[in-house]
Amino acid sequence: MLVIALDNVAYSYGGGELLAGVTLELAPGSFHFLTGPSGAGKTTLLKMCFGELVPTSGRVELFGQRLPGMTRDALAGARRRIGLVPQDARFLDHLTVAENISLPLTVAGQDMRAQKANLDELLAWVGLTHRAKATPPELSGGERQRAALARAVILSPDVILADEPTGNVDWEMSQRLLRLLVELNRMGKSVLVASHDLALIRAAKTQTQVRVLRISNRRLQFAGADL
Repeated sequence: MLVIALDNVAYSYGGGELLAGVTLELAPGSFHFLTGPSGAGKTTLLKMCFGELVPTSGRVELFGQRLPGMTRDALAGARRRIGLVPQDARFLDHLTVAENISLPLTVAGQDMRAQKANLDELLAWVGLTHRAKATPPELSGGERQRAALARAVILSPDVILADEPTGNVDWEMSQRLLRLLVELNRMGKSVLVASHDLALIRAAKTQTQVRVLRISNRRLQFAGADL
């Protein structure tokens, strides 16, 4: 079964059509990059994949359930299976990094004491063990992005959606974030990354099997091998 599917989807914004005729199928364990110029609709497409936006026309399916039409509980359940790394990750500045990362566990009503070992392991995986008690304003750009990734995967989702996750970090940190995303993909997670960084996409192609999608003239196309 496909984890996320968009069928002939269109989305209008501010009286104009931003996306039209978009069809996308994300299979379990797939790795896709989504590219295109600024303002082309990459973030909008990711939000539809998360169920945050409803298309103007066409059909979105999350884990076999059609949107619109899902109950609020069904949509919440689907979203728990999707880890979202937004372009501008926001945190609660009065909480520590560890507390911010574990917020999805709290919202899901899980026992934090029972999850401490998993949280510690996750902090080590993203290289933030030494920053666990820091507050978000103390973090560098790369540390914020790794914290955002950790928060997105703490519920062990089936899909990772990342919106320009390397947009505000240097090349070395971009490579570190890419390695983490590739590791998640090798664990069986579906990964969809919106990025305009063609060098990052080329680097990903050397590490795993990647399909590249491009938004052009409101439509979604498979990019050729020239990237």
